[in-house]
Amino acid sequence: MLINQTVQGLRKLGLNAMADAFERQRANPTMQELSFEDRIGMLVDNETQSRESRRVSRLLKTAKLKSGDASVEDIDFRTSRGLDKRQMTSLMSCDWILKAQNLLLTGPTGVGKTWIACAFANQAARRGLPVVYHRLPRLLEDMAIAREDGSLGKFRQQLAKARLLILDDWGVTTLTTQGRQDLLEIVDDRVGMVSTAITSQLPIDSWHTYLGEPTLADAILDRLVHSAHRVALKGESMRKLKADMLSKAD
Repeated sequence: MLINQTVQGLRKLGLNAMADAFERQRANPTMQELSFEDRIGMLVDNETQSRESRRVSRLLKTAKLKSGDASVEDIDFRTSRGLDKRQMTSLMSCDWILKAQNLLLTGPTGVGKTWIACAFANQAARRGLPVVYHRLPRLLEDMAIAREDGSLGKFRQQLAKARLLILDDWGVTTLTTQGRQDLLEIVDDRVGMVSTAITSQLPIDSWHTYLGEPTLADAILDRLVHSAHRVALKGESMRKLKADMLSKAD
């Protein structure tokens, strides 16, 4: 009876993983050979790991990553894409995010820019850091909608809270005057505080022309580029290479 009360008490306290582990221990005779300290330590470890797993799952659900299964362990260094393994290994530590630095990934379509950005975001979430993914064209559309319904301030606050914001597809659509201003507000909210990762088919030296209005372009790039790690990818589309490999296998 006392054991059942213990299990119920753990569940009332929200310690469900600990309760489950306690019941597994009771059902396993070999556990009786362990000391009380070892058994309670195992229960605490189970609860800690369960909470950490749930936290990461919540962070990834909020992030809405385009490549949700991307992970730094699966980055392919075999293909010739111009990846510097030493640089990538350094970025995997997430120190650049803790230091509020940025990441600029450029290269032709299909070389894996978005996937790599999502892999770093996944790694950051595992470290307990809030991350969020947006395609830049859609983000600016969402900001225009938020401006109309009066929720723009709240929307900007949500963006600013993310320790890592991915802006995907930088440069694929023409910016409006309002879009440039909104983009400046986004990066200004983040500069020196949190990190931004950008993926773009355009080389960085073309960004000033893309942004258009010189004064705003200077302001935006000053906030993004000077504290950024740069990864310039090259080579063929990874999707094409995989398709070719499947075709040869068939």
